[in-house]
Amino acid sequence: MKALTDSTTEVVIAGAGPTGLMLAYELALAGVETLVLEKLPERTEQAKGGGIQPRTAELLESRGLLEPLLRRAVPGEPVGGHFAALPVPLDCSPWQTRHPFPIAIPQGEVVAVLEERAVAAGARVRRGAAVAEVEAGAPVATGTAGAAAVEGDDDAVVVVTADGLRVRARYLVACDGGHSTVRKLLGLPFPGRPGTHQAVLADIRLSAVSPLVPEQVGHMSALTRQAGGYWAMLVPRGGDRYGITFGRAGQADDPGDTPVTHQEVDTALQAVYGEGTVLGAVENASRFTDATRQLEQYRSGRVLFAGDAAHIHPPLGGQGLNLGIQDAFNLGWKLAAVVQGRAPSSLLDSYHAERHPVGAQVLHHTSAQRVLAGPRPSEDVAALRDIVIDLLRLPDANRHLAGLMSGLALHYPLVGEHSLTGRRIPDADLVTDAGPTRLSALLRSGHAVLLDLSGAVRSDLSLPPRVDLVRATATGSGSSGTGTATGGEAGTVLDAAALLIRPDGYVCWATDNPAAHADTLPAAIADSLGLAATP
Repeated sequence: MKALTDSTTEVVIAGAGPTGLMLAYELALAGVETLVLEKLPERTEQAKGGGIQPRTAELLESRGLLEPLLRRAVPGEPVGGHFAALPVPLDCSPWQTRHPFPIAIPQGEVVAVLEERAVAAGARVRRGAAVAEVEAGAPVATGTAGAAAVEGDDDAVVVVTADGLRVRARYLVACDGGHSTVRKLLGLPFPGRPGTHQAVLADIRLSAVSPLVPEQVGHMSALTRQAGGYWAMLVPRGGDRYGITFGRAGQADDPGDTPVTHQEVDTALQAVYGEGTVLGAVENASRFTDATRQLEQYRSGRVLFAGDAAHIHPPLGGQGLNLGIQDAFNLGWKLAAVVQGRAPSSLLDSYHAERHPVGAQVLHHTSAQRVLAGPRPSEDVAALRDIVIDLLRLPDANRHLAGLMSGLALHYPLVGEHSLTGRRIPDADLVTDAGPTRLSALLRSGHAVLLDLSGAVRSDLSLPPRVDLVRATATGSGSSGTGTATGGEAGTVLDAAALLIRPDGYVCWATDNPAAHADTLPAAIADSLGLAATP
């Protein structure tokens, strides 16, 4: 270990992947001093997640982050999502969204945009800084304690890196992946099911292609092939670049850190796509399994977990990157409020309460997909596939699974009598005193929004910090397959006279009669957001 250099920050994040960088942006946007520690010395185009689901697209748009990502997206006609790679596209249009199709974009491009924006907002990213020690004090609030290390205290957590930095912070958030060093240092169990098979994910260049190679991104069911004992999925990414995922029956599992060789990829390509397909280069590659695991608690005192550090699952349905980014949106505003003294530390327990069931649900349905998507189904599984395909052709069943896979159906169990409470708010067209706008634009600052659609909320209302009062009239549903709101009655989206929207785009309070809450509204707002009582 090198001689240590001491540093302080309000929040330290382990891991500069999509989850860690999204969280860093959220915290920096709120004015929280944030340091991201990343073990890799430089950003790599590592082959991993390759798509943004509709709900993630909505969240990114609410921060002005979607447009730069769309410029880096893989070109191609939009196509619906999938469940278990079955040949029926999922239709998200009934969910009133401007983004009814998944967006194909390599994870490296997502990381590049998020890092650029996080740093511009004030976050610091230190690369080549692998976490080596974590010194955590006694647990606070109701989180489950891990194995605390030597000299932490109740007011801070200390992280020591292999390159000689000792950082003292109010909180540590582990976003350091499925093999999380932080999780291991704290001795936290990662219960679940080990993998049953191994596969390879790689970014490659082809110097020649056969007619079997797809020309553009299509539905998942059309991209998967089997031949020569292999199964493979080849995804065009523009020009001679492709992403490939492959495996074969009876393949001995290599250790996860065993390098993927050029010959290994070439053999699979030749077997599935023919001799006319010539591998030019393997840009990066990794191995993965279908293991399924989840932390029992996403909070351990002053240490929190998000993304793959908290949950891993088979990469079916394009859930992983999206689940992590949505973890970050849920945690970011809450952690900022606690660090800045606007909320008690117990608000952080709501992060676990809300996101752990979401992660468990993803583990559950990816397990079901693993059975249906197996490359060599038994006669019984083949019969089950036929039944599920028929069900997917029914509008109600398709809508249900579209909402599940896209994240648009998520409904947090928040306290409140109004039907909108706990639901995401679609990106409706609005007219304010400043002119036409969209609801997503109101969330650009990362503030909560008290949206008054009736004009009945008092103008002299005393609001907590980072809560904006906006008076508006709704003019459209915010629902279209082209990205422009068209048709629909606004009432089907904003069916309330006033509603309080959290920074992560979920309604936490709503009323049809604001006048009835004239005297209690400030307290209701603070309570609904979990904020400390205003003196």
